[in-house]
Amino acid sequence: MATSSHFAIGAHPQHGLVAAATSLTVTPPLAHWLLTREQFEPVPGTPGLFRLTDPERDGPRRAAQAAHSLRGLGYAVHTDYTLALTAESGLRPTSTDSRAPLVQAAARTSPQLRTAPTTRPAPARALPPKPAYAPTVHRDAGRSR
Repeated sequence: MATSSHFAIGAHPQHGLVAAATSLTVTPPLAHWLLTREQFEPVPGTPGLFRLTDPERDGPRRAAQAAHSLRGLGYAVHTDYTLALTAESGLRPTSTDSRAPLVQAAARTSPQLRTAPTTRPAPARALPPKPAYAPTVHRDAGRSR
């Protein structure tokens, strides 16, 4: 484990995926606050150790995501080798994404909207002819003096 890290996240034989604060600059209340928001819970009887809640539900990816989030906050996080591999493969979008065909279809122009280019511009709309008389304006109509 690196001595300059703030947190360590890895596998524990008894508790599954666990996390702990490894730096004196991270106080126990701060570690509790950060780790509980990353879906870890305190291990009873072991102060400072937190286990991932519901590890059967995509545990390695969630632990890798927690490490990624803590790093985003500026903390140095040491992880097991297996979680580092999970982070590299699971947090980046890949070309095998299930939405890739939909994205490609959305990027194309619809064949229904394709039109053949015209060689002449569309005719301009003609203006109506100017009247040959001046309109009569009645200013005081309807008023009494």
